[in-house]
Amino acid sequence: MTTFERVRVLVVDDSAMMRKLLADMLQTSPEIEVVGLAKDGPEAIEMSRTLKPHVITLDVEMPGMSGLETIPALFEVREVPVVMVSALTQEGAAITLEALELGAFDFLPKPMHHQMAELRALTEVLVGKVLAAAQSRILQPRFVPPPPLPRPVRPPSHHELPTNLPTTPSVSATEVVVIGISTGGPQALAQVFAGLAPPVPPILIVQHMPAGFTHVLAERLGRLCTLNVKEAEEGDRIVPDQILIAPGGKHMSLIGKGPRARVSISDGPLVSGHKPSVDVLFHSAVKAFGSATVGIIMTGMGRDGVDGCKQILAEGGTTFGQDEASSVVYGMNKAAFVEGAVHRQFALNELSTILVKLARKGPPADRGSTG
Repeated sequence: MTTFERVRVLVVDDSAMMRKLLADMLQTSPEIEVVGLAKDGPEAIEMSRTLKPHVITLDVEMPGMSGLETIPALFEVREVPVVMVSALTQEGAAITLEALELGAFDFLPKPMHHQMAELRALTEVLVGKVLAAAQSRILQPRFVPPPPLPRPVRPPSHHELPTNLPTTPSVSATEVVVIGISTGGPQALAQVFAGLAPPVPPILIVQHMPAGFTHVLAERLGRLCTLNVKEAEEGDRIVPDQILIAPGGKHMSLIGKGPRARVSISDGPLVSGHKPSVDVLFHSAVKAFGSATVGIIMTGMGRDGVDGCKQILAEGGTTFGQDEASSVVYGMNKAAFVEGAVHRQFALNELSTILVKLARKGPPADRGSTG
């Protein structure tokens, strides 16, 4: 795609009304051209072949060939970024997350019965996601989808740990790991969780998602490892071998100090453009655990978490950033790296062993290593 070429979008939905609504929303942007409207998966595959769109919006739930079945078929024709359009139901959330794990770029709640002001806001979100998708990379999944029951994961042996992870311990051993992630997150987290096994430090994650999706995300990720994975609740303790995921549409922070720290779930305005916000979690974690805090910033748009990483460093903690090559969107992590807010970068396939190693040693003290 050239600098001056408009983003060509194919809209796929079994509802004629929804196809028109999405097309009208997209065409409010002078940077976007809707090149086709497809009513189902087979038509979308053929139109993708002939129209060569840059981005496809795809209905999650369609009769006949479902959205999940359509994604790999589309990728066989052309590797085009796909933005899912999902109903805000538990079933819709589960299917949407599976679609993201299959390589879909991002998703958008389906516009239903919105007031004009809400529709305008949703239009801005849809346009932003499509424009970002046009600049993204498609990373094919490298994991098996979640099994119905937990399966044991063999902990990595010592010689399998990353040799380039700095090993000089700081004054404090790792007491908490906080992770911020956005676009590309469900697929990345699934790959990481599949390689995790006890022992690991307490891990808290902010994944940018609306309400209704994070509970399903926690359930799916929990089936990939033998750790306790759950959507965070008010008053949750911070304990090893447990992973807490911020509830969608709410901020997650820590109150109290050290072993007495607890989770606090709150509403309120967006912070750094998001709710839940990575910065809210990171700032509160370093207040609770000081230099024993490890912050990890991963794939996603924007700069949420950059200021939090800087605060962790200022208090003597440790930060890591996912590298460009393994990111769907090199945005939040790029901003943190460019602004000197991470100790070093890592490839996605390193992260599970980094987390296991943090349970065994304190975080690195050398801030000069960027890997």
